[in-house]
Amino acid sequence: MNSHRTADDISYKSLDTTGLRERFLLQDLFTEGQLQMTYTDLDRAIVGSAVPTVEPLVLAAADALRADYFCERRELGVINIGSAGSVTVDGTGYDLASRECLYIGRGSKKIIFASAAAGDPAQFYLLSYPAHTDYPTTHAKIEDANKLELGSKEEANERHLYQYIHPAGIQSCQLVMGFTELITGSIWNTMPPHTHDRRSEVYIYFDVDTDHRIAHFMGHPDETRVLWMSEKDVALSPSWSIHCGAGTGKYSFIWGMGGENQAFDDMDGFPLSTLK
Repeated sequence: MNSHRTADDISYKSLDTTGLRERFLLQDLFTEGQLQMTYTDLDRAIVGSAVPTVEPLVLAAADALRADYFCERRELGVINIGSAGSVTVDGTGYDLASRECLYIGRGSKKIIFASAAAGDPAQFYLLSYPAHTDYPTTHAKIEDANKLELGSKEEANERHLYQYIHPAGIQSCQLVMGFTELITGSIWNTMPPHTHDRRSEVYIYFDVDTDHRIAHFMGHPDETRVLWMSEKDVALSPSWSIHCGAGTGKYSFIWGMGGENQAFDDMDGFPLSTLK
C-alpha cells in the first residue's frame, strides 16, 4: 500500500504543474494481475483497484493499517468498470457486470476478486473509508441505482447520475458513491462548481478515448487550478476545493465521498462570476 499526502489550501497556490499533479492526481492505477491500494490523507480514504486475470486477487490488510484484515475498521465500495467479474466476501460470491456496485461492510474478513475471462478481465475500482459500525454487504445493479437526470443541452452539461451508496440506497457509515455519464454533446460536469466543507471527494474518470482529455478544475473559486486527466486517472478533491470538469469528448466518472455527513445536497455553491 502506497501512502499519499495532498497539499493544504495555502501551499497549493505555490505549486507548479508537476507539484500540483504529484499532490492531487493518482495515475496508473489499473495493472492486469495486480491489486493496488493508496492510503490518502483525505479523511483517511483509501483508493485502489483490482484487475484479476488467471488467478483471483485477495485483499489483505497492509502493515500500515495495523489491522488483522482490511475491513476490520473500514467499509469498502467497489464498482466494476471492466468486463464481467465477481467478488467473494466471506464465502458469498457476487457477480458484477460493468458499472455494477458492491458495498462491503465493516467486519468482512476475506475479500477475493476474480474475472469471468482472464483475457478480458474485470476492472474493480475500490474506495474505502473508516467505519464506526457494521452494515450488510450489498450488491446493486444499474437498475437498482437512484437515477437523476441533470443539466441541459443549452449549458452543455446534460448528464445522468446514478446513486448507489447513499442514505436512500445502500446504507453505509460515511461512504457515498455512484457514477455519472455525460450525454453525447455535453462536456461539463458538476456545475455550478461547489465545495463540500464537511467531506472530501474522490473522482475517477473513465470512458475517455485515447486522444481525449478531461480538464478537472480545483482550488479556491478565486484561485483555481486545472489538472489535465486521461483514462482512469483519479483526482483527489479536499473539502476546501471546488471540483468541476470539462472533457474534449464524451466521458464518465465515478464519484465517492466520505466525511461528516452523507447529504447529497450538502454543498456550498459558487456563481460562475466568482471564478478566477
